[in-house]
Amino acid sequence: MRYRTPQRLEAVILDWAGTVVDFGSFAPTQIFVEAFAEVKVAISLAEARGPMGVGKWDHIRTLCDDPAIAARFEQTLGRAPTDDDVTALYERFMPLQIAKIGEHSALIPGALEAIAGLRQQGMKIGSCSGYPSVVMEQVVARAREQGFEADHVVASDTVPNGRPHPAQALANVIALGIRDVAACVKVDDTVPGILEGRRAGMWTVGLTCSGNALGLSYAEFRDMPAAVLGERRSSIESQFAPAQPHFQIDTIADLLLVVGEINSRLSRGERP
Repeated sequence: MRYRTPQRLEAVILDWAGTVVDFGSFAPTQIFVEAFAEVKVAISLAEARGPMGVGKWDHIRTLCDDPAIAARFEQTLGRAPTDDDVTALYERFMPLQIAKIGEHSALIPGALEAIAGLRQQGMKIGSCSGYPSVVMEQVVARAREQGFEADHVVASDTVPNGRPHPAQALANVIALGIRDVAACVKVDDTVPGILEGRRAGMWTVGLTCSGNALGLSYAEFRDMPAAVLGERRSSIESQFAPAQPHFQIDTIADLLLVVGEINSRLSRGERP
């Protein structure tokens, strides 16, 4: 048998919050603030956004490892945060997240149209998230009500290692029956999610404006002066650069153009 580079993409692996739903990725970040507030430790929305993209327990552990947050924790509770404290915060976070996920479940403008275009090209739609299964059940159900259903979903607690490890992306490859990872493109709004795709050997697309990095609602994004948005976009592109995404676009609405470019590169024998 002889290896041949795929001629076209066969699948897209989509992140959820900030990529397909929840413009600005508000659902997880706001709940982190509220969970910490329940133990009387204040964190800002900007601090809560810092580790976005990894699994939620790891996200809380990373926040607790931040020197400024750890100092506030110790001042309030008289000790540095331990793994038991992280688990306790996670257990506070989960019911809050489940209860409020519906407040930030709207599909991102242009998502349905872009996904329909991918399906017209015969592509399969995989997906993965930093959310655990119990939250993803809610996210998936609300997306279905709005007309979107992925061919496969991989939650963070269904693999041995979450992002930036490649396990979730590769679990999609296996479940969807994809023949070559070079025929897949991973789309995400966070550095860990981009690294996940890179480490899985896929093409990668970073979303600069619809997710955690910009952190604005769709209305705020739409109304931002072009010059200001350009500066913010350039800053986010620089943040993403160490993860080496192959492409960077504003939102999923722009994805079809990138897919066309990747298909052209594959037809010329290029690989991710």
